[in-house]
Amino acid sequence: MSEMDANQSILVVDDEPDVRKLVGAMVKQLGYTAITADSGDHALTLYRHRTGPIVMLITDVVAPGMSGPMLADKLTALEPAMKVLYISGYDNTHVVQKYVVEKGHALLAKPFTKAQLQAKVRELLPAPDPARP
Repeated sequence: MSEMDANQSILVVDDEPDVRKLVGAMVKQLGYTAITADSGDHALTLYRHRTGPIVMLITDVVAPGMSGPMLADKLTALEPAMKVLYISGYDNTHVVQKYVVEKGHALLAKPFTKAQLQAKVRELLPAPDPARP
């Protein structure tokens, strides 16, 4: 793996502080840098000020203000290679199916375990370098 792989970040966006903190901690345990935001607008600001690559967006589908799909559309327009993983307690709604299935993104239903998150992340991304400092 290259030096850049060791600095890969995953942007975690959820308006629930406990969920955001937990998913951020899980992402760190998987070897990525976690960047957490409480809203779509906050996530866009963090994206603009990032110092390294953001390889994945993990976002709730339903969010106050800007929805997860709206945020994903904005970020993937700026960074087409960015993977998107939606997390949602509503996994069968028309909106979820439209934005996940039709756009080729992944979905993980809440609640989920670290192992389930790891499996989804590994499906979408190569493993980061374990030798990272």
